[in-house]
Amino acid sequence: MRLVTYQSLGSPDLRTGIQINQYDVLDIAREAAARQSALAIATMLDIIRGGEAAMALLREIESAPRTDAVVLNKAVLKAPIPRPAKNVFCVGWNYLEHFAEGGKTLEDKRELPKHPVFFSKAPTAVNGPYDPIPFHSHASTQLDWEVELGVIIGKAGANIREEDAMAHVFGYTIINDVTWRDIQRRHGGQWLKGKSLDGTCPMGPAIVTADALDHTNLNVECRVSGVVKQKSNTRHLYFKVPRLIAELSLGMTLEPGDIISTGTPEGVGFARTPPEWMRDGDLLETEIEGIGVMRNPVGTA
Repeated sequence: MRLVTYQSLGSPDLRTGIQINQYDVLDIAREAAARQSALAIATMLDIIRGGEAAMALLREIESAPRTDAVVLNKAVLKAPIPRPAKNVFCVGWNYLEHFAEGGKTLEDKRELPKHPVFFSKAPTAVNGPYDPIPFHSHASTQLDWEVELGVIIGKAGANIREEDAMAHVFGYTIINDVTWRDIQRRHGGQWLKGKSLDGTCPMGPAIVTADALDHTNLNVECRVSGVVKQKSNTRHLYFKVPRLIAELSLGMTLEPGDIISTGTPEGVGFARTPPEWMRDGDLLETEIEGIGVMRNPVGTA
C-alpha cells in the first residue's frame, strides 16, 4: 500500500490518502467517514499509531469499489509525515564505498565501525518531495546531496532484538540527507546544525507499507540537474535495518512514526575531486526503486 500526504490546489489543508495509481488518491478521512468509522486517522501519524485497526480500515478502503478518487494533477504531494514528533534519526557511514571515500577525503585512517554512527535532523528540516530546498547562501555555499532509504517505525519498543526488529517497521520512504558541509564541520564535530537547516530533509513521495516492499534489494540513485551523482543498491548497506533498529532502541524507546534514515552510498559532493556543491537553480532528483522519485529545485528556481 502506498500512503501519501497531499494538499489540494487552492486549499491550505493537508490530507492523507491511499495512492491507487499514478494519477489518483483515495482520501482516507472522507472514506472513513463514509464508513462511519470512529478511528482517528486525520494525519499520517494517526494512521501509524492506529496500529492494526487503522490498517484494517485502510485495506477495506483500498479494496472497495472506487468511485470518488482525488486526481493528483489537482493536488501536490507533501512529506508523508510533514512534522515528525521527534528529530529524524540518521545513520552515517553505512555503505562501505562511502565510508572509504570519506576516509580518503578527510585523510584519516579508519577501521570499519563495530557500531552504527547515529545523528539526527530537526523536525523543521523536513520538506516535501517536490518543494524547493532553500539555498541559505548567507550561511554556506557547500550544499551536498545524500540519497537514503527511510524506515518508518510502526510499533513501539525498546531493547528490540534483531530477530524481532522487522515486526516494528511500518514502511519505507525516500529521504535526501541534504547537508551544508562546512557548517557540519564547524561545530566541534557535531553534525546536527549542518544537517538541520530549514528544508534540508526532503521526504516522500509516499510511504510504502512494509508488506508491499522488499527493502533489501532496491536500486537507489541521486541526480543533480540531470547528472547521476550516486547509484547503488540497498543490499550494500553495511548495517542492515534490523541491526540499526536493535542498536538505536538499546535503552531508548522507539515510537510509532519515528523515522530512521539509513545512510547514503558513495558519490557525495564533498568527496569528489575537486569537491562539488549544489547551486541555486539546480534540480535535485532522489529515486529509490519501488518508492518513487523526489524532484526538489534548489533555491527559488
